[in-house]
Amino acid sequence: MIKVLFFASLRERLDEASLEMEAEGLADLEAVLMRLRERGGIWADVFAADQTVMMALNQEMTGTDTPVQDGDEVAFFPPVTGG
Repeated sequence: MIKVLFFASLRERLDEASLEMEAEGLADLEAVLMRLRERGGIWADVFAADQTVMMALNQEMTGTDTPVQDGDEVAFFPPVTGG
């Protein structure tokens, strides 16, 4: 099982702060994104391939090719903007 966290505008759009997901069959973070897209609706929109989301694995920034394993914590959040 992995824990998936959503922050800032992602949490607001999804109306969800976190969820748990079976780790079996998830090779990397791209697979996590694909499984989230498969939920359809707003999930498919938020995690569409043309949308930019930042991600962290066990509190370290990383990319989609990072392997995932049982017990990991994955976090998604929108790109940071400044001004």
